[in-house]
Amino acid sequence: MSAQRDSLSARLWAASVWTLVGFFIVNLLALIATVVVNSLGTRWFNTWLPQGFTTRWYGSAWDEFQLGDVLTVTFQVVAAVVVLAGLLGVPAAYALARRDFPGKRLAMLLFLLPLLVPPITFGIPLATVLYRADLAGSMAGVIVANLVPTVPFVILVMMPFVEQIDPRIEAAARVFGAGTGRLFVYVLVPLLAPGILAALLLVLVRTIAMFELTFFTAGPSSQTLVVALYYAVYAAGVRAGQSIDAMAVIYMVTTLIWLLIALRFVNPTQIVGRAPREAR
Repeated sequence: MSAQRDSLSARLWAASVWTLVGFFIVNLLALIATVVVNSLGTRWFNTWLPQGFTTRWYGSAWDEFQLGDVLTVTFQVVAAVVVLAGLLGVPAAYALARRDFPGKRLAMLLFLLPLLVPPITFGIPLATVLYRADLAGSMAGVIVANLVPTVPFVILVMMPFVEQIDPRIEAAARVFGAGTGRLFVYVLVPLLAPGILAALLLVLVRTIAMFELTFFTAGPSSQTLVVALYYAVYAAGVRAGQSIDAMAVIYMVTTLIWLLIALRFVNPTQIVGRAPREAR
């Protein structure tokens, strides 16, 4: 009798969880579908579907919001953040994974803080510092601001990949005369290539979607797509809702494509699973 009650409770719990998940997914898909359909509709008022469909709102959004320039700035910022985050984060991850030194736990805590604290919490003080340094309002300021959370992110992702490599491989390379630089370039980087690619692709997606830090530090000529979308919605003036939704669809598609590419190269479970296996 007790086993039957436990089995019934387990089934009810599973059904409740799946119902909640299904409700969330249906609402999310309905929200996305509404934006996509409205971006293609000629007129939509008090009906299930628009009166007609057209793609002219995408051309209107492209011209009205200068999306060509915005996308160029977005890709320039993203490319710079990805390259710099890789150059800074990968060596730092190797040092933290391989070396024990006084204050290591404190250093790890400092690296993880930008990931644990909401960006808006440290975004305003960071923007203040960048304005005093005459960096805010420029592309350089946007890049520096985005590096604050992305470098720790690369470190967090890369450390399990570094710990997976057998230290005896590095010792053998040093026996054959490889210095630190040659060891890193010719031995470690090829072995770490899948992890580096995964980390940098996730940084790319994260930077495209980063709103708060970019919003606080961007100027008129250094707005990324997500900030331009915000201004399109809330800036003064009357704009066609279909044009704004078309811009939102462009943003969603851009982010989704890179996210799918990132997930093609990284299995999220390997990031949390490799370190415990190595520890054992």
